[in-house]
This record gives sequence, structure tokens and C-alpha cells, in this order.
Amino acid sequence: MTSETAENPVAANPTAANPTAAVLVIGNEILSGRTKDANLGHIAEKLTEIGVRLREARVVPDVEEEVVAAVNALRARYTYVFTTGGIGPTHDDITAACVAKAFGVALERNPEAVARLERHYAAGQLNEARLRMANVPAGGILIDNPVSQAPGFQIGNVFVMAGVPNIMRAMLDGLLPRLAGGPALHARTVACELGEGVIAADLSDLQDRHPALEIGSYPYFRNGFFGVSLVLRGTDEVEVAAAADELASIIGRLGGTPTVTVGTKG
Repeated sequence: MTSETAENPVAANPTAANPTAAVLVIGNEILSGRTKDANLGHIAEKLTEIGVRLREARVVPDVEEEVVAAVNALRARYTYVFTTGGIGPTHDDITAACVAKAFGVALERNPEAVARLERHYAAGQLNEARLRMANVPAGGILIDNPVSQAPGFQIGNVFVMAGVPNIMRAMLDGLLPRLAGGPALHARTVACELGEGVIAADLSDLQDRHPALEIGSYPYFRNGFFGVSLVLRGTDEVEVAAAADELASIIGRLGGTPTVTVGTKG
């Protein structure tokens, strides 16, 4: 794989006009409930903005065979895989070693990563534990960390990032330009104070008439009233708008008062 295709797997597969992604969250603390994941939603929003469809998310413990299996399964299925967690200085930070094993390459002490840590830490503070954060699979490309300098890395179509939310977000911002996105995703939300059961049959028919669109139903209770937000998404903005107008007419016929907004809020 050339350096171009290592940074951009879509370049190696020009037929991937609609790139997809998965997020792999690594950490016992997530599964125990001690730490609440704050990264998945942010990653999903950023990917949607560039036309990359997030199709799957998994959470696995700090267990080597489970991390390796998940990395290999996801990287074979999706255009991009983003991992969060497990790249710190302690014994349970095993993500880098697991990713190296998944790709069948050596885990190496990356000279540039070491240099970044040396510039960040005061003299005498860069111990062996912290140097573990410079271990990167052979052939890996560093992902900048402007917050604490310990980098993430990319190998193939896998992007390995920190679990700490502000660091992860900074890493993601830096790597997004590497990605080849797809068609922009357009959305309309049609909200009304009707029950889902009232509109379900007509909504199913609408979906059948517009198979290229994603139509989701999200009930709510606020201000003392039950209602539902119906979100339509698709790459054809004209079709999305037309289907939203159809849906608004359906709601009116059923006795509701529709509110249509651009985007997914409502």
C-alpha cells in the first residue's frame, strides 16, 4: 500500500463512493458504567458532515483477543474504523499492541512520537511508562494531539484515538482532512403531537414510496404532551424536501399540526 492509499483507503478503492465507518470503543470502564462514553455522538456528527455514514459501534473490554477480533472484523467491512481508548501509559492500555497484532506487524517505538513527548515533558518526567505512548504499529501514520502531544495513529483504514473526550476531538479534527467523504446527507424533521400508532401505517407507505431515504420515528413527551419527530434523511435534497411535504400532508389529514424544520431537530 502506498503512502497515499495508507492515508486514504478510498483512493485504493475508487468505487467506494458512499464511504462507511464504524467506531470501536475500548475500555472496561465503559462496560462497567464507571465512565460514560462522550465520543460516539461527536464522531457520528463529524462524519455525517462530510458524507461518511456511521454504520456500527461496538464496545469491547481491555482483552487482547476481543480487541484484535473486533478490529479485524470492522476494518474488513467498513471504509473507515475509529477506535477510542487504551493508548495511555498504564498496563491496561493495550490498543496499540492489539492493532499491531490485528495487522500482523511489529509494535515499534516511533521516533517522531518520542520527539513530541520529549518536547512536551520537562526534563526527567518522560519515564518508560510515558514512552509507551510512543509505541506505534510498523507503518503507522501519526495523528496529531495538540492537547497533550501523545499521538494517535492510523494504519490502513483504522484510526486510533484517545478516549479522553477533549483529546479525541482534537485528534479527530486533525485527521478529518485525510478522509474521502461522500455525498452530503440532507435532512428534514416533521414533528407533530400525534401518537406513533396513528401515523405508523401511512409512514410505512411513505417509506415504500421513497426507498432511497431513511425515515425514522422518534417519540417524545414534553410540555405535558406526547408527540413524535419524524426524521427524513437522504442524499437527494429535492426528494427529501418532497417526502417531507408529503408527510406534512399526511399528518394534516390525520388531524395533526405538522412542524417542518431543516435538519434533525424538532
